Amino acid sequence: MEGHVVTVERVIAAPASALFAVVADANRHPEIDGSGTVRKTKAGTPNRLALGATFGMSMKMGVPYSMSNTVIEFEPDRSIAWKTVLSGFLGRFIGGRIWRYEFEPTKGGTLVRESWDISQDRQGAFLKLGKVPAATADSMTKSLERLAKLTEPLAA
Repeated sequence: MEGHVVTVERVIAAPASALFAVVADANRHPEIDGSGTVRKTKAGTPNRLALGATFGMSMKMGVPYSMSNTVIEFEPDRSIAWKTVLSGFLGRFIGGRIWRYEFEPTKGGTLVRESWDISQDRQGAFLKLGKVPAATADSMTKSLERLAKLTEPLAA
């Protein structure tokens, strides 16, 4: 991994508005998660995310855990990003990665770009090691496949 960002992209035959609507609904994140770790949103999650919104997510990677997320970028139908840390006291020490989706209208639909940015993550140096970046890219590719399956039938 060079730098601090892993990015995957795919053209999806759906309008940016439909794609953005799915990603801006945190309750739908388990449907699009290609890693298999996202389980469900925590109580208090807004129906639609907005700049500054916070939401909790129940996760499981071997053992259950929770993440706290804050939306740090929000441009309807163009981009959305949230910064994630471990829930609770340990969040002061663990986390800081940014998940970003960008939507660019193009011939045949929308170019969707998903990024995993660890430039602000407290474990960034560790996360760059071994197979983590490649596994993350694979999971993001699966996420975009799932997003396509959810939205392309709507465009037809």
